[in-house]
Amino acid sequence: MRFLTTLLGAAALALGTTAFADGHEPTKVGFIYVGPVGDFGWSYEHDQGRLAIEEAFGDKVETTYLESVPEGPDAERAIRQLAASGHDLIFTTSFGYMNPTLKVAEQFPDVKFEHATGFKRADNVSTYSGRFYEGRTVLGHIAGHMTETNTIGYIASFPIPEVVRGINSAYLAAKEVNPDVEFKIVWVSTWFDPAKEADAANALIEQGADVIMQHTDSPAAMTIAEEKGIYAFGQASDMKQFGPNARLSSIIDNWGPYYIARTQAVMDGTWESMDTWDGIAPGMTEIGEFSDKIPAEVRASAQAIADAIAAGEMHSFTGPVNKQDGSVWLAEGETADDGTLLGMNFYVEGIEGELPN
Repeated sequence: MRFLTTLLGAAALALGTTAFADGHEPTKVGFIYVGPVGDFGWSYEHDQGRLAIEEAFGDKVETTYLESVPEGPDAERAIRQLAASGHDLIFTTSFGYMNPTLKVAEQFPDVKFEHATGFKRADNVSTYSGRFYEGRTVLGHIAGHMTETNTIGYIASFPIPEVVRGINSAYLAAKEVNPDVEFKIVWVSTWFDPAKEADAANALIEQGADVIMQHTDSPAAMTIAEEKGIYAFGQASDMKQFGPNARLSSIIDNWGPYYIARTQAVMDGTWESMDTWDGIAPGMTEIGEFSDKIPAEVRASAQAIADAIAAGEMHSFTGPVNKQDGSVWLAEGETADDGTLLGMNFYVEGIEGELPN
């Protein structure tokens, strides 16, 4: 685990910060990342948000991050380390940090915490996430049009609701434009492991997939797609540099505006515990540029879907939709409520295989 502060070194945490002439010290903002900042995916984009804070506030802030922190006991130790060293605001940026964040927050009631993708809050703990499933609806639409084998491969990390929502939304969108489409899903039980992700991509290609989607953090699948001459999508960041011919589009996580706003709230003394779940409309979930390899009419229809979602005129989960076992989930015209989406633990009808425990 690598540690970085603007003062460098773990000892700097105990030394405090240099006060301004008026006696005020910089607001200290810490981040805990599940992967390396160089993953060019999830953790990379969170770190871009951290850098946006520095650009926005200059020497009024001091930022710190801990990267590649496993979800478990190490997370609790890392969060406590930041809390005990005088941080005013701490962002914990992975689902598995939820309970450790709550535990440390109880011990440090004067520190503000923000947990990404979780659902448990406290007086000093907020939650936030992007509606990534909206982006996967757009990408699924493109994938359904672009596959020639009618087989789309999907590399999945862990069977938490966020990941299951993404699979279901992508499948429904692909199925709508290509009734013959099939999804092949490989669960890798990791957020970031380039070797496992590459192996999963190769396995999916061997099963006939000519389009790869993913909910893991490295560009390994994009690199394999480029080598094998098939298509893929960027995850969390654009990833075009890893597959200039393979990449069709991407989901880009834009955390900067949220991080700036929440830091400002701490500075102003207006910070309150809240839940934020933003998608395409507010810009927290962005759709990357469409490749010229996508036919013009498909680019236009994909953009129309993104625009309709942003305008509130379309919902990714609109009935009729059945669960995998054939039971009715959403009736004709009915849309899924947020509570169901936040707890989604089932495949929709048409997806083969079972969700892992």
